[in-house]
Amino acid sequence: MVQQDTIQIVLITGLSGAGKSHAINCFEDLGYFCVDNLPPTFIPKFAELCLQSEGKINKIALVCDMRGGAFFDHLFEALCELEENELNHEIIFLEARDEVLLRRYKETRRRHPLSRMGLLEAIRSERAALGELRGKADKIIDTSDLKPQDLKKKISEIYEPGQREKGMPILLVSFGFKYGIPLDADLVFDVRFLPNPHYVEHLRPLTGEDSRVKDYLWQRSLTHKYFQKLRDLLEFSIPHYAREGKVQLVAAIGCTGGKHRSVALADELGRILDKNYRVHLEHRDLDKV
Repeated sequence: MVQQDTIQIVLITGLSGAGKSHAINCFEDLGYFCVDNLPPTFIPKFAELCLQSEGKINKIALVCDMRGGAFFDHLFEALCELEENELNHEIIFLEARDEVLLRRYKETRRRHPLSRMGLLEAIRSERAALGELRGKADKIIDTSDLKPQDLKKKISEIYEPGQREKGMPILLVSFGFKYGIPLDADLVFDVRFLPNPHYVEHLRPLTGEDSRVKDYLWQRSLTHKYFQKLRDLLEFSIPHYAREGKVQLVAAIGCTGGKHRSVALADELGRILDKNYRVHLEHRDLDKV
């Protein structure tokens, strides 16, 4: 049976327009099971269902805010029930200055939950109504001067510190052009200009994972020169992709059949990048004829 201390619940709340939608997207990228605008009365039952998932759902992010209308009034009751059941949970409260919220609403033309009154009056009324909830928050984030990628970085630093040490995950895919380019590739590198082991009789049955194929390729100065340029390009680019908030970078290296050259170079590149990044290696066409 799954114990209560194995489940983590993060409740995202705060002022309308403060960035709760961006926040829940960040949690989804971190592997949380996310639900937006969940009526508070459903929170304890939802947590119970997650406990029964036998560990399959153990990180949960929920957004509850004034959009829930009358249901929102039951939030404190739901929080008390979580505490009584000793379920791990914490509250993130997002806020921003009045003038920033005004500008955001004018730019997006979204409807404020309290739109029956003037926009500025609605913002101030909501701020007053959420004062007690803000006082119970474990973390308060002012998004007034934060870009979406800044908010994402802040949330990642708080909730995935271990993952942050190795930065953005990198997926390296070797493939054969004869079978098509990987559809999810962000970057594609063509190594078909390198000497082809396929035309060396004793190397043809082998793959790029074999030391004899690697020796054949790395004995060529062309391989070394190209690999160094490829390495320099990725080591320069990856931090900039991460800074812009990219969740994962997929770099595909292709040769004709995806069996020799692309495999050998992807292996070596993965070995080097793994020192500073979370690298996953996939040889897509290695077993194809």
